[in-house]
Amino acid sequence: MDTRVKTTEVITSAQLLEHWQGHRRLTRRVIEAFPEQELYTYSLGGMRPFGDMVQELLAIAVPGIRQVAGEPVEELNEQLEQAKTKAGMLALWDEATTELDRYWGQIPQERFQERILAFGEYEGTVWSTIFYFIDNEIHHRAQGYVYLRTLGLEPPQFWDR
Repeated sequence: MDTRVKTTEVITSAQLLEHWQGHRRLTRRVIEAFPEQELYTYSLGGMRPFGDMVQELLAIAVPGIRQVAGEPVEELNEQLEQAKTKAGMLALWDEATTELDRYWGQIPQERFQERILAFGEYEGTVWSTIFYFIDNEIHHRAQGYVYLRTLGLEPPQFWDR
């Protein structure tokens, strides 16, 4: 009798990356939808301006994936000088998209199950940490949707990734 446990992947590494990149394409369209001034000044209910939230997303994505790929741990840096203009922010977003693809390709399959201390502070598995990165982006994008609607602007369709 064969007693080996057979497993099947639910999602491949490439599919997970494509899922995240789909969210990133949508978040980019939300950034594009913001008027330049409101991107850095508009807030509601004590929330930060969307531009500050995007800087957080930029500070997490690539440095986090570099660590997952085996590079040294980096400190979170949410004060990105190039992101002080909308054009600069979009350029950084596009660079990050390319970098994510590059570093993702360096992650061995078995690494996803390993434990990690992301940014030297947040413990979890690699896969749970990546899920946090994605969930955090969705959360902040939703705040951006609220801002756009209260500014009288129609946000992109959330399912169009």
